[in-house]
Amino acid sequence: MSTTRTLDAEAILTATESVLRRHGPEKATVRDVARALGVSHASVYRHFPSKTALREAVTRRWISRAHEGLEPLATDTRLPPPERLRAWLTTLFTCKRDMTSEDPELFATFSILVAEHRAAATDHVADLIGQLRGIITDGVRTGDFTPTDPTAAAHTLFNATMAYHHPAHAPDWHAPETEPALQSVCTLLINGLSAPPGRHDA
Repeated sequence: MSTTRTLDAEAILTATESVLRRHGPEKATVRDVARALGVSHASVYRHFPSKTALREAVTRRWISRAHEGLEPLATDTRLPPPERLRAWLTTLFTCKRDMTSEDPELFATFSILVAEHRAAATDHVADLIGQLRGIITDGVRTGDFTPTDPTAAAHTLFNATMAYHHPAHAPDWHAPETEPALQSVCTLLINGLSAPPGRHDA
């Protein structure tokens, strides 16, 4: 087996994803990745010092790739904040739903890996909440949203829509009533952010 082939981290991560799809997270090994690349496993370890480091890196890449359209949407000031918030929450849902239908085996694999690598999941959630916080902050600035604590509101929005983005709820995402239900939730949340302080409609 040749060890002279020039590798970069991206090539290794792409091969790792293919190996995970083929063997599953329980059986996939660094040697399998090296074999797929035609190099020694030592070559892989030069880029990733352990199997754990490799699996965490491929998990972070998968998470980032799966949600790469959200950040541009969160910062698109051409959309008024209420519209942007609805579009962001809807896009998060459709990204997750599409992943389950386009490659269900890989989605299941990475759901396991995300649970294993909590730091990757925690960092990802923090990034998503940061995007929500930015939309809310813009809404307060433009007067579309009532002055509030943007960080606390972002956490509330994320938690209130958990059924539409947490993998535990994936079996329900293709039901015909799910997306209309999400839109109803979005309307309720946006109205809550827009309500004047002290207003409590019956």
